[in-house]
Amino acid sequence: MKKTWFFFLIILVATLAVGYGYFYKPSEKSSDQVSNPAQPKMRPAPVFVATVNQQDFPVWLNALGTASARNLVTVKSRIDGELMAVYFEEGQRVKKGQLLAEIDPRNLQALLEQQQSQYQRDQALLNNAQLDLKRYKQLTTEDAIASQQVDTQAALVKQYQATLASDTAQINSTKLQLSYTKITAPISGKVGFRQVDAGNQVKASDGNGLVTIAQLTPITVVFSLPENTLPDLKVALRNNPSLDIEAWDKDKKQRIATGKLLTLDNQVDSSTGSIRLKALFDNNDESLYPNQFVNIRLQLKILTQVTTIPSTALQRGAKGDFVYVINDDNTASVVPINILQTEGDRVAIEGKLDAGMKVVTDGSDKVKEGGQVKVMDKKERSNTPESAKQSVLK
Repeated sequence: MKKTWFFFLIILVATLAVGYGYFYKPSEKSSDQVSNPAQPKMRPAPVFVATVNQQDFPVWLNALGTASARNLVTVKSRIDGELMAVYFEEGQRVKKGQLLAEIDPRNLQALLEQQQSQYQRDQALLNNAQLDLKRYKQLTTEDAIASQQVDTQAALVKQYQATLASDTAQINSTKLQLSYTKITAPISGKVGFRQVDAGNQVKASDGNGLVTIAQLTPITVVFSLPENTLPDLKVALRNNPSLDIEAWDKDKKQRIATGKLLTLDNQVDSSTGSIRLKALFDNNDESLYPNQFVNIRLQLKILTQVTTIPSTALQRGAKGDFVYVINDDNTASVVPINILQTEGDRVAIEGKLDAGMKVVTDGSDKVKEGGQVKVMDKKERSNTPESAKQSVLK
């Protein structure tokens, strides 16, 4: 029994000794880390860059405008009567003087014939009175007739002359009314929807008229700009009376037409603090339509040979705007700048930048002053999956 207990005691001691050596003996890896701690090495920040340029930079003013027909006419009847015929199709392009419609002329033609007959009657009376006056004057020289009778006859001649003048005026008036039975286009342009069909009675007092004609070539666009742009506008107009204008679609993705500034309004709208302007477009392809909303860009001036950078290179900080410039040793430096003008994806700036310098456009969140960078090329960008690009930028 004693031998058995002694055997188990030896096994227990051996087990405790092995466990102590395993758990409490320092490993070679840990001792190496303590004796030779390894400092982590900072990797260069991957960035994409663009080149600083020196170029002419146009300055544009943007506004929302409304296209309007150069001339817009509502064709109305100038007399009352039955609409006999319509000679145009809806949407048709017509020329000035072209016959559009005709009103029943028979009543006016009958009235004209009656007035012409009255004229002939009064003309005959006048001729007879003039002959009598001539005879009476002859008899007066022979003392065969009283002078009073001559005066009376002369007055009668004047009366018939006045009657004949009244007849002439009535005939001319009726002829004018008769000409109104043929309705012609007052301007060249495109007709709209027909408002009255043939067979209806039309009146000169009808508000809608027969049809509208809109002159689309050329066409105008009216837009507004803030009144604080007025001084620059005046300077620009003195140098160039017809400034360039561009009309773009509502998404500002497609240019619709180009034109010239026509005029400024003669006063500022005090309720909105803006000045209205009107531009003229040839619109030969009729890409602009009356009452169409368009985005207007007016070229105010051109900044000559200024420094420009991509808008993606622009950084904003507590002390102002700046960019990261890549030095020859692949380190980054902060360069403060002032923005002169922004147009699309380019920015005209002032600052200590020269043409040909490289500025960071992507990956700037990992860049620090004096930090090392790795410039990625376009091929690396195009071959980088979208997820990898995001990780590079982050």
